[in-house]
Amino acid sequence: MGELEGTYRVLQTPGARLGTTTPVGVSTLEPGLGPLAGAARPAMRTQLRVQLLDDSIEVFDVEPKCDGQVLLTQVWKRLNLIECDYFGLEFQNVQSCWIWLEPMKPIIRQVRRPKNAVLRLAVKFFPPDPGQLQEEYTRYLFALQLKRDLLEERLTCTDTTAALLASHLLQAEVGDYDEALDREHLRAHEYVPRQERALHRILAFHRELAGQTPAESDFQVLEIARKLDMYGIRFHSASDREGAKIKLAVSHTGVLVFQSSTRINTFNWSRLRKLSFKRKRFLIKLHPEVHGPYQDTLEFVLGSRDECKNFWKICVEHHTFFRLFDQPKPKAKAVLFSRGSSFRYSGRTQKQLADYVKDGGMKRVPYERRHSKTRMSLRALKVDLPRQSLSFSEGVRTPVTPSPTATSFCSAPASPPAPPGLHDSQVGGGSSETGPPAPGAWWPAAEKSSVVAAQPPRPPALQPHQGLPAESPLPSPSTQRSPPGLSPLGLAARGLSPLLGPVLSDAAGAGMDNREEPRRKCVPADEAYFIAKEILATERTYLKDLEVITVWFRSAVVKADAMPADLMTLLFSNIDPIYELHRGFLREVEQRLALWEESSSTQATGSHQRIGDILLRNMLQLKALTGHFQQLQEVLTELEAASRRLRRLEALRRDFELQKVCYLPFNAFLLKPLQRLRHYRLLLRRLCAPGPGDPGPHSQDRADLRDALQAITEVTSTLQHSLVQLENLQRLTELQRDLVGIESLVAPGRELIREGCLHKLTRKGLQQRMFFLFSDVLLYASRDAAGSSLFRMRGLLPLRGMLLIVLDPPVEDQESERSVPPCFTICAAQKTIVVAASTQLEKAKWLHDLNTAIDAAKTGSTPAPAPPARMLCPLPRGSPNEASLEPEPEDEAGGAQGSVAGMGQRRANTTVHVCWCRHTSVSRADHSAAVENQLSGYLLRKFKNSSGWQKLWVVFTNFCLFFYKTHQDNHPLASLPLLGYSVSLPGDTDGIHKEHVFKLQFKSHVYFFRADSKYTFGRWMEVIQTASTSAERAGTPEEKA
Repeated sequence: MGELEGTYRVLQTPGARLGTTTPVGVSTLEPGLGPLAGAARPAMRTQLRVQLLDDSIEVFDVEPKCDGQVLLTQVWKRLNLIECDYFGLEFQNVQSCWIWLEPMKPIIRQVRRPKNAVLRLAVKFFPPDPGQLQEEYTRYLFALQLKRDLLEERLTCTDTTAALLASHLLQAEVGDYDEALDREHLRAHEYVPRQERALHRILAFHRELAGQTPAESDFQVLEIARKLDMYGIRFHSASDREGAKIKLAVSHTGVLVFQSSTRINTFNWSRLRKLSFKRKRFLIKLHPEVHGPYQDTLEFVLGSRDECKNFWKICVEHHTFFRLFDQPKPKAKAVLFSRGSSFRYSGRTQKQLADYVKDGGMKRVPYERRHSKTRMSLRALKVDLPRQSLSFSEGVRTPVTPSPTATSFCSAPASPPAPPGLHDSQVGGGSSETGPPAPGAWWPAAEKSSVVAAQPPRPPALQPHQGLPAESPLPSPSTQRSPPGLSPLGLAARGLSPLLGPVLSDAAGAGMDNREEPRRKCVPADEAYFIAKEILATERTYLKDLEVITVWFRSAVVKADAMPADLMTLLFSNIDPIYELHRGFLREVEQRLALWEESSSTQATGSHQRIGDILLRNMLQLKALTGHFQQLQEVLTELEAASRRLRRLEALRRDFELQKVCYLPFNAFLLKPLQRLRHYRLLLRRLCAPGPGDPGPHSQDRADLRDALQAITEVTSTLQHSLVQLENLQRLTELQRDLVGIESLVAPGRELIREGCLHKLTRKGLQQRMFFLFSDVLLYASRDAAGSSLFRMRGLLPLRGMLLIVLDPPVEDQESERSVPPCFTICAAQKTIVVAASTQLEKAKWLHDLNTAIDAAKTGSTPAPAPPARMLCPLPRGSPNEASLEPEPEDEAGGAQGSVAGMGQRRANTTVHVCWCRHTSVSRADHSAAVENQLSGYLLRKFKNSSGWQKLWVVFTNFCLFFYKTHQDNHPLASLPLLGYSVSLPGDTDGIHKEHVFKLQFKSHVYFFRADSKYTFGRWMEVIQTASTSAERAGTPEEKA
C-alpha cells in the first residue's frame, strides 16, 4: 500500500485485488491537483558518525535502509583508501560486543538507533607479513590500529616490547628525540597502559631512532607486532565439552584455541573440512587424515546463538580472504524453504586485492598524518623519502650495504643512498623476555660520527662494516640486529632501511611478480667466484651459530649465575678466540667479494679476483688454534657432568634451548667449530679442482689455495678422532633426554650406529616403535603416553649372541597385489622379536648395519660397555611376544597425539622425532655426510598453489632447512625437516617456467625453490639430495676422512 501526499490514503477494493481498474470517482481537490499514483515520501536520511583510527569523528549522510556497503564506500572514498578490503566498520550491539558491519545487509537491521550509534573504523584482516601491504598509507593505518590495541591491552606483550613499540609510534608522531618535548607529549598522550612506569624505557629507545622517517617507524611497528602471539587476535569466550573455560580466535592461519593467554591448539585451514554452528554450539569438522581414529567433529559452546553466529561469520570471511583466489559466488535463494545461512564474504580476496594494486587500479594521492608534529634531522631531510605515489613493491631496493648475495640475486636500478643517520629498530621477536643485550647496542657519540664519516657518497655494491674498528664489540660485522625486545642498533651499522630493502611477502602475495623480473646484476661467471660466495654465505651462518654461545648463552649464564666459574672460564676461553678469528675472516671475505664484483662489472681484471691469499692466511691462523679445538671435547664432557650435578645449570640449559635463537640443541653449537673445518676442506678441494672449461685461478692464487688446503687437511686429520667422539657424545646426550626409563646411556666405547622407525609385531599386530642400534645393544621405545615429545623404553637386546632371520615371501605373494611388509626376525639371548620396515630399502639398511654391529661385537677384543643402569635388572620370562620391560600400551595413537605441554618441552624437528613421523632412519654415515654438506644462501620459495615467489635466507643443517627473512635475523621463521622428501626438477604439470628451479615433495606437500645461478642450483640439489634420501653409505666416519 502506498501513501499519497497530504492525509489521503488509497483504500484497495476487492476489485483492485483482482486486477480491475480503479474507479476514478469524484475529486474534491482543485482542478489539476488530483492524487498522484506514483508519488512517495522522500527517503529519510540519517547522519552516521564514524570514529577513524586517529580518533577523529567523521559524519556520513546515508539512508538507514540502504546496505552497509553504501556506508563503507563513502568511508573508503573520503579516506582515499586503496587497500580498503583489509578494513571494516564495527559497532557495539546490545550486549556491548563489537560486531562487524555486514556490507550486504541493511544498516537499520544491524545498528540499533543509528542516530545515536558511533561506528569505529578498524583493521579486519591482519596479514602475516607487513610486506604484503603495498601502500604506505595502509601501513600508517595499521600502525594506528596497533596503537589502539596496545592501549586497550589487546596486544599483550612484555614491558620492553611495549616500550619499543611506543618509541616508534612516538618517533612517527613527534620526530627526533627531544627530552623536554617528549615528556610533554607523553603527558598529554597515552601509548601504553601504566605509561609512567615505562617512561624511562620509551625515552631511551626513542633516543636511538634519530633520523627515522614516519614511514619507517610505521613499518617497524608492524614488523615488531607481527611476531607477537596476540597480533591481530580478537577473543571470543567459549567452553569445551568438559565445560572448561577457553577463548576462541581466528587468524590468517586458521581457528585458534586459547586458555587464558596461552595458545593450546591451532586448527589450520588445511585441516578443516567444515565449520558450522547449531544454536550456541560451534562445530569444527576435521579431515579424515587429520583426526584418524578419533572424533572428526569438535564442539565448543559460546555464550549465545548470536555470539556463535558472529564468530562463524568471522571464520568464513577470514578463510575466504586469505585462502581463496576469487570471491565465492552468492548462493541462490531457495524458493520455498532454506537450510542454513546464506552469508558469504562479499569483498575482494587478498590475492585479488594484491593484483588490483599492482595493476594500478586506483590513482594514489598524498595523505595527511594527523597529530603528527615530526621533527626530522637535517641528514634525514636530504634523502628522498618514500611517497604515497610509490608502491612498496616498486620502491627503491638498493641499500647502502647490501649483501653480495642479495644484490646479485635481484637488483633494481640504483637510487640515492640511504642516509647514514637513519636507524633501524627491527627486533628478532617481541615476545622474548630474557634476551641478552647486544654488544655495541649503545654507541658513544664518537663511534656514531665515525660511522657517518666513513660512508662515501657513492658506495660500491658492497661495503661491509664501514667505519667500524676491528675491536668493535658488535656480535659480527654482517649481523647487526639486536636481541629480541632490547635496544635496537642504528641503521648506520647496516645501511639498510626497512622500506628500501628487498620486499618479502607470503605465498599468496608475490614478492616478485611472475610477469616482470628486475634486471640481473652483472656478476662474475667463473666457478671460483661462486665458491667464494658460498664461503661468505656459510660463514655468516657459522658466525651466527657462534654468537649463540658467545653472546646469548653468555648473557643468560651471567644473569642467572648458574655456572661454576672454572667451567665458565673453560668454555669461553676456548670459544672466544675462535669467534674473534672468524669475525675478521668474514670481514675480509666481504670486502674481497665486493671488489671482485666491482671489477667484474667494469670488465677489469686484477688482484681483486682471487680468494687464495685470504684463505691461506686464515687457515694458518686456524691451525694455530688447534689446542682450543681439542679442548672442546673436555668442555662438552664437563658441561654435561655439571648439568647432572647442578639443577640450576640444567634448568638454565633447558630454558635456553626453548628460546627461538637456540634453533638446535645447545651441544650441537659446540660442535660447529670442528664441523666448520671439514666444510673448509670440502670448499678448498672444489677451488683447487676447477671444472671443465673453467680457466681457474691464476698461478699465485692456485698456489695459495693448495697451501691453504694442505694446512686445513692437517688440522682436520689431527682433530678427526675428536670430532667423531664429540658427535657421538652429542647424539648420546640428546637421546638421554628424549628417552624415559633409562639411565646412564652415555658410556665409554658405546657408539650410536643407526636410529629410526620400525614396526614390531605384538599381540595387537604391527605397532610403531623407535629403534636405536648401538655398538653393544639394540634398544626400542614408543611414544610416551604422558608426553608425546618423549619416548619410553620398551626393550633391550644385547648384540652378543644375536641372530637375524630373513624369510623372503613366496613368489606368488610378491607377484600378487597383496602388500607384504618387509619383515625380519631378531633372535637375542632371552627374547625374539619380529619387526617390519617401511620399505625394502629401509630393511636392507637395517640388516646391513645390524650384521656389521653383530660381527664387531663378536670379534671385538675390548670389553663391551656396561648396559644402561636402568636395564641391569633381568628381563621377565615368558613368551617371546610378552617379554618386555613394561607392558605394551593398548593404544599407541594416544601417545602420538600427546599433550601441548609435553610438545612444548622439546623441539619437533629433531632427528628422532622426524624419523618417527616419516617412518625412516638415519645412520652414523648419514650424520657424517650431513656435516660436510651445510649450505646457506638466498632462495626464492613458492608453494604449490601460490602465484608468487618469496625471497628467504635458507640455511641447511642437521637434515633440516631453516628459513629466515634475511641473514641478519637472530632466529628462523620456520623449519622444514627433509628426511623422507624427494628432490627433483619440476614437471610439465607443475607450470613452472623459470630456470634454476628444483622441487621438494613429500606425499602431498610440494615446495619449489629457485636459485640465482646454475652453480648455486647444482649445490642445493647436491646438498639436499644427501639429506632427503639418506642412501646407504658404507664405512665409518674415520675411514671416510
